[in-house]
Amino acid sequence: MRAARTPRTRRAARAGQYTALLAYLLFLAFPLLWLLSTAVKSPRELGSPHPAWIPRHPTLANVRQAFAEQPLAHAALNSLLVALATAVVTVLIATPAAYVMARHRTRAARAATGWVVVGQAFPFVLLIIPLFLVLKRLRLIDSLTGLVLVYVVWSLPFALWMLAGHARAVPAELEEAAAVDGAGRLRTLTSVTAPLLAPGIAATALFAFVTAWNEFFFALVLLKSPRRQTLPVVLTHFIGAEGVADLGPLAAAAFLATLPSLAFFALVQRRITSGLLTGAVKS
Repeated sequence: MRAARTPRTRRAARAGQYTALLAYLLFLAFPLLWLLSTAVKSPRELGSPHPAWIPRHPTLANVRQAFAEQPLAHAALNSLLVALATAVVTVLIATPAAYVMARHRTRAARAATGWVVVGQAFPFVLLIIPLFLVLKRLRLIDSLTGLVLVYVVWSLPFALWMLAGHARAVPAELEEAAAVDGAGRLRTLTSVTAPLLAPGIAATALFAFVTAWNEFFFALVLLKSPRRQTLPVVLTHFIGAEGVADLGPLAAAAFLATLPSLAFFALVQRRITSGLLTGAVKS
């Protein structure tokens, strides 16, 4: 038999766990903290051969210069519109489709599940040429609408997979009980099933939003007009043919671009985690 742990052993094990967790958090946070440190450094400190972790004379001049050099506010608005539209359309399409996949185990549902897996296997490079040709025929090149269409198609497989897991987790007996009480099919779906799917819907919407907000490759290829470019594309304008012309404004702009995604994750991190785990277990 294993010897029982003494209080001192348990405290040592707990301290080791917390130390490992703290080290892991610092490892994950290091790029963001270094980006923030670089964003508030003066040009003299940025050019120093011995970079310091904490700026001696922090300044917001890099932020002002970044907004003066590039249309960051307009690009952020484009990214916000694209990300919100992608999240809404993805949820509207994925929710009923995932419910059908979960409740009706037909060949079509199994084929759709296979499409979900296969759809995530193709890299961006293989898809961009046929996507470009299709959008050109539809006259959606250099259009935020066309970019939203691409993002919705790209986000749908994972959204279906995750929401189908949530739909399977909803007991069918609840719907049957509502039907016995006289509720119609539409009333049952809106009053019984939809509230129980709310955590999965929220997690799916946030996944689609963050994916569209951070995506760069499709936006770079499909958007040509400067006024339609999204924030990740505009960030590349700080880099010239010979490399980074001014590191301070680039770091400031990049740090500001990460804040919306961090804010969303901080607000709903528990719901996102539960949504991902439920979808994975129930699929």
